[in-house]
Amino acid sequence: MTAKDLPYQLFDADNHLYETEEALTKFLPDKYKGAIKYVQVDGRTKIAIRNQISEYIPNPTFEVVARPGAMEDYFKNGNPEGKSKREIFGKPMKSIPAFREPAARLELMDELQIERTLMFPTLASLVEERMRDDPDLIHAVVHSLNQWLYETWGFNYKERIFTVPVISLPIVEKAIEELEWCVERGAKAILVRPAPVPGFKGPRSFALPEFDPFWKRVVELDVLVTQHSSDSGYARYNQEWDGTGAEMLPFVTNAFRMVSEWRPIQDAVCSWVCHGALFRFPELRIAVIENGASWLPHVLQTLEDTFKKAPEGFGMQDPVAAIKKSIHVSPFWEEDFSKLTALIGAERVLFGSDYPHPEGLAEPTTYIDHIQHLPFEDQKLVMGGNLARLLKV
Repeated sequence: MTAKDLPYQLFDADNHLYETEEALTKFLPDKYKGAIKYVQVDGRTKIAIRNQISEYIPNPTFEVVARPGAMEDYFKNGNPEGKSKREIFGKPMKSIPAFREPAARLELMDELQIERTLMFPTLASLVEERMRDDPDLIHAVVHSLNQWLYETWGFNYKERIFTVPVISLPIVEKAIEELEWCVERGAKAILVRPAPVPGFKGPRSFALPEFDPFWKRVVELDVLVTQHSSDSGYARYNQEWDGTGAEMLPFVTNAFRMVSEWRPIQDAVCSWVCHGALFRFPELRIAVIENGASWLPHVLQTLEDTFKKAPEGFGMQDPVAAIKKSIHVSPFWEEDFSKLTALIGAERVLFGSDYPHPEGLAEPTTYIDHIQHLPFEDQKLVMGGNLARLLKV
C-alpha cells in the first residue's frame, strides 16, 4: 500500500461492509424466521430465500471474498483472453475484521487515507427482488437488517463512517416509520433501490404521487437519498430474450445483460422527472452510486428532446434542469471526468472507490490520478467536498 501526499481529505461515497450470516435474521420476527436460511449444497453454504436457493452472491457468508480491486486490469484493458469472472478475480482472501466491524475498518481507512465514507451493505441487494410478491416480508427483513446494521456498525461511527440503512417503499406508512427509526439513530443517508417498488397490486415507480408523504418526510428530516446499483429486477426482461428463467447472476458473463447493464438507473433517473417527484420536491438530494456515468449523456439528451416535443408531460418544467439540480453522480475511475463535469458541473460529481469489492479500487487514493486534469478546486469538490455538503457534516 503506497502512501500519497494528499492535498485534501477524501470522503468516499462508496465503501462496503460484508454482512455476517445473522445480518438478515437476528432481529427477524418469529413469524418470518423461515423466510431466510443458510443451507449446505455440495459442501458449500448458500442462502435460500423462501426455500429458493440463490446464486446471486456465490458465497453469502463472505468468509472468503475476492481481493479488493481484483478487476482493475479488466476495467482498464478489457478481457482479450476471454477469461471467466473467477479467473479475473484471481486468488481469494479470507475476510478480515475491517470488512466486518467499524473499529477495525477505521484503522484500515487511516491506512488507505480515507477520512470519511458512506458504508453500504453488500448482501442486502438481493432482498427486495426475491420477495417482491410479499411486501410485508420485505419490510420485516429490511427492518431486521437495519437493526443489525445499527447494532454492529451504527449509522454514524465517530463522524467518519456513515453506514447507510435500506428503506423499502411498498407500504408507504411502514417506509416512513423505517425512515424515522433510522434517522432517530443517526442515519444521514438512506438507500432506496433504483427499481419499481413492489406492491400488493404489482410494481410502480417510487416517484408517483402515492409516495409523496414519504418524500415529504425525507425533505423534512434533511436526509440524503442514495440509489446504489442493485438487483433491480431487470433479469426478467433479459430472461425473455435469453429464453431462460435464471435469476440475475452478476458474476456470470452474459453479453446481452452487459449491453443493457445501466438500463435500471436510466429508468430510475428518468422516472424522477417523468413521474414528477423532483418537481414536487425540488429540495431532494439524490446520489447515484456505483452506476458509473456513461448512461447520463444519453438520458439528458433524450429528456431534452422529449421536453421539446411534450413539455406538458413534465408540467411545463424542464426535466434536465431538475436532474442537474438534485442528482449527483459517482463515476467509475476509468470514465471521462472532463466530459462529465462539463455536462453537470463538478459540484455534482462524487468520488466512490467501491472498496473492498473486486470491481473497485485496491487503493482508493489512486482515484486522484484520474482527475489530475481537473482544476484543483474541482478536484476538492469531487474527492470529498460535495459529499460533505450533501451530508452537512
